[in-house]
Amino acid sequence: MASGFFALLDDIAALMDDVAVMGKVATKKTAGILGDDLAVNAEKASGFVSSREIPVLWAITKGSFLNKLIILLIAFGLSAFFPSIIPLILVGGALYLAYEGAEKLYEIFVPHQQEVTTESDLQLSKEEILELEKEKVKSAIITDFILSIEIVIIALGSVLGQTLLSQILVVSFVAIVATIGVYGIVALIVRMDDFGFQLKRMSDKAVIQFIGNTLVKALPLVIKALGYIGTIALLLVAGGIFVHHISFVHHLVEGIPSIIGEFFSGLIVGFISLIFVMIVKKIFKN
Repeated sequence: MASGFFALLDDIAALMDDVAVMGKVATKKTAGILGDDLAVNAEKASGFVSSREIPVLWAITKGSFLNKLIILLIAFGLSAFFPSIIPLILVGGALYLAYEGAEKLYEIFVPHQQEVTTESDLQLSKEEILELEKEKVKSAIITDFILSIEIVIIALGSVLGQTLLSQILVVSFVAIVATIGVYGIVALIVRMDDFGFQLKRMSDKAVIQFIGNTLVKALPLVIKALGYIGTIALLLVAGGIFVHHISFVHHLVEGIPSIIGEFFSGLIVGFISLIFVMIVKKIFKN
């Protein structure tokens, strides 16, 4: 009996070792979408009054955990009973990512006037502020749901050949790490300017004042930089899925350095999708 117990422990240890290796691969594959997730959530969690930033971010985080729980249950059900549909969902998700990346590039190079309103710009009652927060939190959770589908499906796609137990352990691990990691970093980013103000109040020394001013001024720049990085990451992730799951695209970029082939695959498909969507919108508008 003792030998059987130790054999069981050895099997569990081997399984966890395999899960750790597969989890590392899956996390690496989802790194691109996590960059965009971070940029989007940093933007959506900013613009609130200082005292409400963390409560709002916590509400979004709880919504994100619920999103991932729902998506994980559906994804594991599909993997168990309809595994052949996972690659199709993966390619469909990549199409959306490519479209989103192309749309962001279009907005960068074809700028348009965009009005941004924050709570501090408005004279609102406490009830109106709470109602505005609820709307922003709801919008952030819906966006998170879309991004969470991509994170879960990409992670699941990297372990499709493994047992269902391994898939559950690996993908659940990636989902938990993604949520804690993204929203933990977002919390640090949105509090950056407040920390800068606190430093400026603490001391009149030139060095402290310089650091404080730098942190205050850096917040919008960091969010903007994350947006650019996230856009590139979206196209790379989408292109990588096209290259690895569509043989035509794979043969088309064969011989080109992988990162360049993946980027331009995502970029071209993204702009084709963007043009198609713009034409359809124009037709329906007319």
